[in-house]
Amino acid sequence: MMDRDYLEAVTEASAIEEIWALHTEKMAEYGFDRIMYGYTRFLTPSSLGDPEDLLVLTNHKSEYVDRFVNEGHYFHAPMMRWARENEGACSWSLIGQMFQSNVLTPSEKRVFEFNQEMGVTVGYSVSFQSVSIRSKGAIALTAKQGMTQDDIDAVWSKHGRDIVIMNNVAHLKIINMPYFGVRRTLTKRQREALEWVGDGKTTQDIAEIMGLTAATIEKHLRLAREALDVETTAQAVLKANMQNQIFILEA
Repeated sequence: MMDRDYLEAVTEASAIEEIWALHTEKMAEYGFDRIMYGYTRFLTPSSLGDPEDLLVLTNHKSEYVDRFVNEGHYFHAPMMRWARENEGACSWSLIGQMFQSNVLTPSEKRVFEFNQEMGVTVGYSVSFQSVSIRSKGAIALTAKQGMTQDDIDAVWSKHGRDIVIMNNVAHLKIINMPYFGVRRTLTKRQREALEWVGDGKTTQDIAEIMGLTAATIEKHLRLAREALDVETTAQAVLKANMQNQIFILEA
């Protein structure tokens, strides 16, 4: 598939799964057969937010994902530190330099050794530009087994600009898809009630608009708060909007 065909297919995709299938196939053409994408809208100086709110997409084998993601190794990965502090692309040769210079923390050294054990040692990371201090997205592109960092650096010197552009397009498309990264989705009634709250309507107003009782509206809003794991309805509106769960076009 030509790059133009890829870009057209991604921009016209209607589901995250479709985007991811296109992207993994395209990155493999450049030698990156294992990739991992992560995005959060709830970044703090000491956290990437509730793991339940993270969007993680990967085609790594389950034995790697189970430990790297589910056991929280990703937070201490050396390139995660780089991604949080930088934007753009970076060769993983930096990790070797950090290791040789003894600047890795004990937690980062453990992740470095784990990746060595799992054969995740050669590749590039792309850290995406953020428009909010609370959001961050990055992708780790792991080269095929048998390739050296010099091999993939040579590929990057020839195609790096195109690879970055394609990753940026995929990233921007993914974060604007409905329900990105959401494991606790709202029902149609909960979404509708929150949308009316966002429009400034009172509980009684919403009850009349939706043809329900005020008590039923309160129930929908309470269940929405619980699903989103927030304390107030205002927080629920904000979080649901950030997750693209409200004010969306129905498929």
